[in-house]
Amino acid sequence: MSETILEARNIYKSFSGVPVLQDVRFEVKRGEVHALMGENGAGKSTLIKIITGVYTKDSGSILWEGKEVQINNYNECQKLGMACIYQELSVIPSLTVAQNVFLGREPRKLGIIDHKKMNEMTKELIDQYDFPLDPTTPVANLGIGLRQLVEILKGLSCNSRLLIMDEPTASLSGKEAESLFGIIRSLREKGVSIIYISHRLEEVYALSDRLTILRDGKNAAVLEHDEIEPKKVIQTMIGKVVDESAGSSKEMKSNDNEVVLDVKDICDELGMVKNVSFQAHKGEILGFGGLIGAGRTELVRAIYGIDRMKSGTVTLNGEKLDPSPKRSIKAGFGFVPEDRRGQGFIPLLSTVKNVALTNYDIIPKNGPAISDAAELESGKKAIQQIDIRPSDPQKQVGLMSGGNQQKVVLGKWLMRDLKVLIVDEPTAGIDVGAKAEIYRILEDLAQSGVVVILVSSDLQELIRVSHRILVMRKGSIIKEFKSGVVTQSMVLEAASGIIDDKEEAV
Repeated sequence: MSETILEARNIYKSFSGVPVLQDVRFEVKRGEVHALMGENGAGKSTLIKIITGVYTKDSGSILWEGKEVQINNYNECQKLGMACIYQELSVIPSLTVAQNVFLGREPRKLGIIDHKKMNEMTKELIDQYDFPLDPTTPVANLGIGLRQLVEILKGLSCNSRLLIMDEPTASLSGKEAESLFGIIRSLREKGVSIIYISHRLEEVYALSDRLTILRDGKNAAVLEHDEIEPKKVIQTMIGKVVDESAGSSKEMKSNDNEVVLDVKDICDELGMVKNVSFQAHKGEILGFGGLIGAGRTELVRAIYGIDRMKSGTVTLNGEKLDPSPKRSIKAGFGFVPEDRRGQGFIPLLSTVKNVALTNYDIIPKNGPAISDAAELESGKKAIQQIDIRPSDPQKQVGLMSGGNQQKVVLGKWLMRDLKVLIVDEPTAGIDVGAKAEIYRILEDLAQSGVVVILVSSDLQELIRVSHRILVMRKGSIIKEFKSGVVTQSMVLEAASGIIDDKEEAV
């Protein structure tokens, strides 16, 4: 039996004549965790979609257990023994956890779906991997982090011999990620192979036996575990050194500028936010830390007006607001949601149209209609300001890499006279190069006097970017870091309830 379970040989792929993959080679051995890295747009997702039958290759071959195979769709991929957990979740919100996990493979009794058996099978999986899920919960009631766990359970339920994970921890808390790492190590010991796609170097080093790096659609390197060094990997990916370690600890520096945003005693209708109060000062990046389910996303959605407040007040520059997206935008708020694909942009529309979505009130008109020339100029301005790639203003945003999609979501707000920008998980699933660019944009906004409210599950990011950090737990702020050196462990301890300093966090 061949030691290699999957091999891609000399893969070529282009879109509209533009090469995306050129002579790419990729090999996965039995029982190994093989990481795949590269900047956004390097070709990682395209390669995986060719392996799983989503895309058709232009040339080259795919071998499974030493034999060449033609994989024309995902069902054929699953029949071979592969399962893929995509970064863009495919769960169906209206169905329960169990119905999502066994969708299309439901156990039946006398030809009818046996829901009791399906719930029992799902409960066994949940207990086995210690996930905080209930089989009967509708997925619509779960946050994006818990939906990711459902996606992972779907892959694990197939008893696959090769599991492909595309940014599986992008929206997971530290505890949930550690649980996943335990699952991965257990699967490896049982002989299951795993392709692990991630931008987080510490995860790749901790988990992978080998690492393949793609750059500009070509093989850049294949490294053994002992060769995976952060500086070497980053330099291979992007040709320059980015300090990935920056943000492990930092001295907080709150400012004494005037208060721009004053939030008092907010409670939401779902009971996820409980009497939260805080102030944000001009030119401040205020970070919100906490585990998944702590209420951070629900808090910023209530402040912006997406979700209704049960009680409390929001005051901007001394004027009390009645939050709603329309009123918030008019007052000077911008909002970048955690689910960028589902809520941040319209995939089939161009960069120009997506940038214009929140700016039609300020784009000049040609008579009663919006000026096409002014709309195009707005899109070009966003492209130039934050280096959206490709620079084609008519490019459909859904066809761009994750990093450039996020730039479009950010770019539409930079056209306005912002007072407050709320960003929820701004770099989830984005490579280190694009992260650095987004951090620069946020820092430039703060220097210009904008208040930036940052929600992030990435502790390194939270510490690196924030001037001050508020940690939430169970719907309340329990700790404030506003001075002195702060480390990742300190934030995590607070989020986990080990440090409780509620009286400070006001």
